[in-house]
Amino acid sequence: MSRFLPADHAKGDERTIGGYAAVHARPAALEGRDGMSYSVEILSDRTGEETPGRQHGAYFMFLQWKRMGAQGIAGHLESDFLAWADEADAARAALGAMLIPDVQRLLDALIRARGAE
Repeated sequence: MSRFLPADHAKGDERTIGGYAAVHARPAALEGRDGMSYSVEILSDRTGEETPGRQHGAYFMFLQWKRMGAQGIAGHLESDFLAWADEADAARAALGAMLIPDVQRLLDALIRARGAE
């Protein structure tokens, strides 16, 4: 069951993808150029590099929601690493500073690339 949580603007800048999630206590939802609904999460992983500042990379995972039938995930898209840091939290925070319109453009580019496969 869902519940209403009022926005807490003291938690960040809702114009950024990380700030939106903090302010609204949920991931941002976007409509892709394909007309499908996506939610976006910021994830991180070890890069395998030993270069200082590049040991962890952060990337976006876009979950595509089913349009018909029971609610659920129909697929997903992932970006490449887009931010790097020595620690996973720092890499996610760096990527979280991306403005939402830039995240939208990235999603649309991934959808276009998927269509070209």
